[in-house]
Amino acid sequence: MRDYRLELEKRVAFIQKLLAESGAKGIVYGNSGGKDSVLVGILCKKACPNTLGIAMPCGSSVNFGRDMEDAKAVAEQYGIDLEVVDLTAVKQAHIQALEAAGFTLNDVALTNIAPRLRMTTLYAAGAAKGYLVAGTGNRSERYMGYFTKWGDGAFDFNPISDLTVTEIYEFLRFLEAPAGIIEKAPSAGLFEGQSDEADMGVTYAAIDRFLTDGEATEHDAAIIRRYHSRSAHKRRPAALYAEETEQA
Repeated sequence: MRDYRLELEKRVAFIQKLLAESGAKGIVYGNSGGKDSVLVGILCKKACPNTLGIAMPCGSSVNFGRDMEDAKAVAEQYGIDLEVVDLTAVKQAHIQALEAAGFTLNDVALTNIAPRLRMTTLYAAGAAKGYLVAGTGNRSERYMGYFTKWGDGAFDFNPISDLTVTEIYEFLRFLEAPAGIIEKAPSAGLFEGQSDEADMGVTYAAIDRFLTDGEATEHDAAIIRRYHSRSAHKRRPAALYAEETEQA
């Protein structure tokens, strides 16, 4: 197990160094009430008093229920400023505009709208306040490609990107985060009943064992390798054309 007291010190120093180098006045992040955003919020608040979490419900009633309650509980416990920006009407207007232009949106297109609207919101808020945008994705999600390109995969910095989900939970217990947040099923909150593990068909515990020990059942390993392979484009920088020039 990691030394989470040391991890806390190192990650806070990392964030403070970035702030000093950028000249930013603070940090903004998406406060979803989930495990990753909770950890990011705590780390950022310890590094910078000007830390703002934005809850961004976007159509799903779960966003307005337990997720919102957890977001508020974390903000209160750790003294993190919280704002709520309801994106439900924005999402519907966006879909209607696309459909009016003749686009038939499939499930992938529809699912990715909310994460991208949320990132647009965070960057607009960050620009308005002179804040950096903190990412909230973990190592396990990144390996699987379980994030939206230019949505929750976009940020100025990410202080937890090297941590597996197992380590996220360990860190949260060390920080005495609310038990309800640690115990609830990981979910992007995209629709009622949605959960990460059901979507992928493999548990985070299995993914983490594969990443740290190289161990997995044949069934789990096949799923993990397939997800990782198919999502390689998400982890690569965008392709840029550069005309080759001769060296003098």
